[in-house]
Amino acid sequence: MAVTAPVAVTGADIERIGELRAAIDACDAEIIELVQRRLAISQEIGAVRAASGGTRLNLSREQQVLSRFRAALGPDGAALGMLLLRQGRGRL
Repeated sequence: MAVTAPVAVTGADIERIGELRAAIDACDAEIIELVQRRLAISQEIGAVRAASGGTRLNLSREQQVLSRFRAALGPDGAALGMLLLRQGRGRL
């Protein structure tokens, strides 16, 4: 089995990694803000539906959401979509 020599990480590499991590942190902050906004909207929809005597959830709408996440992000996207749906409406 061949042994490869470790690659030296330069100061420029460390600086670039720091920049990239800062970019990820900024993305995470935006994602968190958007998820909080989405949850508030979802909860308002639920309150309106309940006040008008509607059902707690709309399965066809949930399938649309899951399909959109799956199409954009693959199989794990559907799992992310389900997590967001569950956050907004609670567990069934």
